[in-house]
Amino acid sequence: MTSQTAPTGALPSSDQIRRAPKVLLHDHLDGGLRPGTIVDLARASGYTSLPEIDPDKLGVWFREAADSGSLERYLETFTHTCAVMQTREALVRVAAECAEDLAEDGVVYAEVRYAPEQHLEAGLSLEEVVEAVNEGFREGERRAKANGHRIRVGALLTAMRHAARALEIAELANRYRDLSVVGFDIAGAEAGYPPTRHLDAFEYLKRENNHFTIHAGEAFGLPSIWQALQWCGADRLGHGVRIIDDIHVHEDGSVKLGRLASYVRDKRIPLELCPSSNLQTGAAHSYAEHPIGLLRSLHFRATVNTDNRLMSGTSMSREFEHLVDAFGYTLDDMQWFSVNAMKSAFIPFDERLAMINDVIKPGYAELKSEWLFRQSASTSGSVVDEG
Repeated sequence: MTSQTAPTGALPSSDQIRRAPKVLLHDHLDGGLRPGTIVDLARASGYTSLPEIDPDKLGVWFREAADSGSLERYLETFTHTCAVMQTREALVRVAAECAEDLAEDGVVYAEVRYAPEQHLEAGLSLEEVVEAVNEGFREGERRAKANGHRIRVGALLTAMRHAARALEIAELANRYRDLSVVGFDIAGAEAGYPPTRHLDAFEYLKRENNHFTIHAGEAFGLPSIWQALQWCGADRLGHGVRIIDDIHVHEDGSVKLGRLASYVRDKRIPLELCPSSNLQTGAAHSYAEHPIGLLRSLHFRATVNTDNRLMSGTSMSREFEHLVDAFGYTLDDMQWFSVNAMKSAFIPFDERLAMINDVIKPGYAELKSEWLFRQSASTSGSVVDEG
């Protein structure tokens, strides 16, 4: 059964979406703080530039400020979150709450990224930043387990593409690769800052047999994707939504892929798609028009992600709820996206396989069985005994 022909009764409920085991590859630590935590940390650190001090109003401000259609304006909101993440205690708290919140939402595996260079203003070293965040993730995993949830969180260390510390951060990621830092990334405004500016970092990581993803094809188009893949050698594309520019849909419904799009599909290069964020930055106009629908039907290695939960007012469950509404996706589709993401994670193959076979597939099988029992109960009640 395809998602396009699934009967309405087969669509997962909000509760089932939340309980479904989900995998998250693209989530920014400084884009997912609880508004109340921001207020607390600002008060403790003496930061007085918050636009609101009421947590509810602050959460609304972040979403409205980010909902501008401009990536540059969207990125401005991070001034406030980074400002309150400058001490060890703050980083531990934010990371622990991140893991807790994701686990509560049904995420079983997550790779959360952050830029260590943005957390040095109060005197922390790069190493102290990484160790504080790692400590927070482990604490969050323990709290989640105590609350009946299971999650594993790996860190991606990000370098800012407008700065000149990419090689230094890549070396940092490599030093902590056996301590839950699973890879490297570059982020920030794409226009004017091509990934090739940081070629030395990517060449270093390739020599070290390490993993990296690159923000590409979000606000900028095909050249950004091409450079990330063919010059830099990215394992995954952060967003990559603009690959749609190399796909032509004819009036009769037939589809023609350009050479870059064909390469991305043929090589099974994972796309870290973030629907709500893409709407905010102008990469799509509505969920129904988001390229994820076409990319899924063409069997690209598409994954679903949150990007920045605070700025987009979202969660993995909300992302899937939007996609269920827009495309009629079923639990089968959700499993397809989740398995795609787990296949694309930056942890060893045997561990990915165990997550797929022992956690993800059994989790979806249990949810699907609910439909069978529900259907059985409804049909058994309508049978007339003719004996």
